[in-house]
Amino acid sequence: MTLLEKSWYKKRGWTLLLAPAAGLFQAVAFVRRRALQGRYQGKGYGVPLIVIGNISVGGTGKTPLIIALARQLKDRGIRAGIVSRGYGGNAGSQAMAVTGQTAVEQCGDEALLIARRTGCPVVVCADRVAAVEHLLAQNELDLILSDDGLQHYRMHRDAEIVVIDGKRGLGNGLCLPAGPLREAPRRLQDVDWVVVNGGQRKSSLQGILPAGLAVSDMTLQAKQFTRVGSGETISIEQWCHGQSVHALAGIGNPERFRDTLVALGLKPQLHSFPDHHQFVAGDLCFDDDWPVAMTAKDAVKCEDLAANDCWFLEVEAIVAPELLQFIENKID
Repeated sequence: MTLLEKSWYKKRGWTLLLAPAAGLFQAVAFVRRRALQGRYQGKGYGVPLIVIGNISVGGTGKTPLIIALARQLKDRGIRAGIVSRGYGGNAGSQAMAVTGQTAVEQCGDEALLIARRTGCPVVVCADRVAAVEHLLAQNELDLILSDDGLQHYRMHRDAEIVVIDGKRGLGNGLCLPAGPLREAPRRLQDVDWVVVNGGQRKSSLQGILPAGLAVSDMTLQAKQFTRVGSGETISIEQWCHGQSVHALAGIGNPERFRDTLVALGLKPQLHSFPDHHQFVAGDLCFDDDWPVAMTAKDAVKCEDLAANDCWFLEVEAIVAPELLQFIENKID
């Protein structure tokens, strides 16, 4: 995390020097949204499309949420498809279906992880409208989930679900570059549901969430460690309490991963990388015998690089049943 990013969450006074730029960013975002939604909203796709995104930069936990929702919908017999931008991949403006065997360099880490964990049809494209059209042309679906895309206003949506980090909240509440927000906090007045991922909702979001807004909590439950490349699994209890580990994290919020390992009784040395970082072998090599722990999202990029003692932590999002019912009710 850069000095600027840290200042967003520590409410440093000097960030106010960037307030004029933030005000301009906020105004442009507002005008853009009104213009695009006025033109495209209402042109549906024949099945409901649910956007799961955020109004802040950095990791909030939307990918585990999408995986959990897609799996539970599938268990209920609902045919769900998923569209994604394909960050970190090179698919670009060409819509591409993603399977568990797709090269991560093509589709990006999040899309590959979602495809593997859900077994649902997944399509990536920089143009999410094209992704939706490709998805529907190739599959009979009851519902579409959009991985992020809250600000992709060319895409019609039937409901918007925003994920917020319960610990970090919305930082200093300012838009880029003075703060972490892509849109002003009042944007939450127009969404359908807010999911708070961990932390203490009342302390971090008090006075921010609009009255009457549907809000539910989500927790990420650590399940087991899996050896990168081989698929061998061991329980969390099999790791020695107090074990020192190298914690690799090329995600939006590396500190959350470190804190998770600490909560499991480990002693992680964090090695943080930019989100969607393309790992090389040297990133995983150290001059000691500590094991390496990483996220599942990073592991899909390291299968051909990892040494024998590299593991990823599998987590499962525990979501409120009311949220699942809300989504199911969107289906005619």
